[in-house]
Amino acid sequence: MNVLNEMELSFESRSSNEGFARSSVAAFIAQLDPTIGELNDIRTAVSEAVTNCIVHAYRDTIGKIIVNVKITADNTVIIKVRDKGCGIEDIHKAMEPLFTTAPSEERAGLGFAVMQSFTDSLNVHSRVGKGTTVTLKKNLSRRFGNG
Repeated sequence: MNVLNEMELSFESRSSNEGFARSSVAAFIAQLDPTIGELNDIRTAVSEAVTNCIVHAYRDTIGKIIVNVKITADNTVIIKVRDKGCGIEDIHKAMEPLFTTAPSEERAGLGFAVMQSFTDSLNVHSRVGKGTTVTLKKNLSRRFGNG
């Protein structure tokens, strides 16, 4: 994997920072001149990944969320969203549509399903008590430097 450009953000798990993360990632990948659809797909997937950290990883506390974005020579955007929160006991169960561990009935349990539908690849790695890393990959139709 030949990385052409990379950035990393670190911020607190406050709901007000979800928009910051989504907009920052979108601004960074704008150098690729993505289509509006590609940009919206990435924004949505990042929003869901960061929201999962805010709602589930740290629950009633504030912790750090780290977002790393890489642009590769093969026209792929790789986004890693990491937390050091509670972790996920059963990743397969957590990825089932409508499953949620949120105590509130407000959550639909569709976060991972949404991330999958808006990216080309989704990988989730988690250790209970250590945190979770969600890796999103999206292949773009335009090449780096052609914008």
